[in-house]
Amino acid sequence: MIVRQFINWIRTAPAGERAEATRALARAWLISDLSHDDRIAAEGALLMLLDDPSPLVRQAMAEAFARSPDAPASIVRALSADQPTVALPVLEHSPLLIDADLVDIVATGNDEVQCAVARRIALPVSVCAAIAEVGCAASALELIENPHAELAPFSWNRIVERHGHLAAIREAMLVLDDLPAATRAALVAKLSETLAQFVVARNWLSADRAERVTIEARDRSTINIAARSRGDDMQGLVHHLRVTGQLTAGLILRALLSSNLDLFDAALAELADMPLARVTALLHDRGGNSLHALLRRAGLPEATFAAFQVALDACHEQGFVDSDDGAARLRRRMVGRVLTHCETDRGATEPLMVLLRRFATESAREEARLFCDEIVADDAIDPVLIAA
Repeated sequence: MIVRQFINWIRTAPAGERAEATRALARAWLISDLSHDDRIAAEGALLMLLDDPSPLVRQAMAEAFARSPDAPASIVRALSADQPTVALPVLEHSPLLIDADLVDIVATGNDEVQCAVARRIALPVSVCAAIAEVGCAASALELIENPHAELAPFSWNRIVERHGHLAAIREAMLVLDDLPAATRAALVAKLSETLAQFVVARNWLSADRAERVTIEARDRSTINIAARSRGDDMQGLVHHLRVTGQLTAGLILRALLSSNLDLFDAALAELADMPLARVTALLHDRGGNSLHALLRRAGLPEATFAAFQVALDACHEQGFVDSDDGAARLRRRMVGRVLTHCETDRGATEPLMVLLRRFATESAREEARLFCDEIVADDAIDPVLIAA
């Protein structure tokens, strides 16, 4: 009887009053002990209100049903397809929308709709993949900042491909501790590419000079990323570098001259298509034949073999620091030893010598910077010791 009176009254009531009455009816459907007949009548009235000309009415219903697992599923699905002001609460919170519904909504919805879906709690891999593939930049940012989203590695990479040129996307991703190393490297490459295009467009550098500077900066960043990578993360990084054409002899030599044996081993294993454990065991053979065979199988230029051998011998003799910083920068003594050897080696090519001289300059500048930092740190501590 009450529902019938409600239906008769709502036909002529103002929009604001209809919205409040609809909210009350929706809450009654959820929490009141209605009889079977009244529940059927109430659901019929709510279904009728889906066609109400005022979005205030449908919005009131959406807000009442948005978080409830007991809401009428057919009504929730209809509300999710309504205009954004109505649909957003349901899209963001309703547990009644299944993964297939959400994927379809992301594919057909506007930016607001995609962002609402990206904010959902317990967002599954399939929906994350849909947002990464077709979502706008704002929805990708919401996805990155959602701690409940389950992003597969390919979804991270797709976001980088589509939106990595945007500073907000890069900053949000780079602060994540669990970001895959391969994705972090892809972001760095995207940033390097963006900066190179900018300086060339401004005529600050020639295209050739900008490309060389970009490659050097990217390689330094790659070594830093690799220094913090282990296990599967390192394997994923090396595979990414190979696929993108970054796993060059220059980068591998930089890794060795930075004492990053993990990256060096993984790179040769990837290029030679051999198990990592086997490569690591062979590289402990000090005779030299194993290294040369590995380098040859990996497809590296034969002119670089002597440089690799001298660098590996120096690394074994001097030892290396097993820390993030220890495997992230060029070792000046090692670079100097390799450069000295190659200067007297008739097989050393001019490109290799140019590369080693750049490494020598870079390592000298880095060592000087660290020395100056230590002096400044000592000067800051001394007054404290004197006062004590």
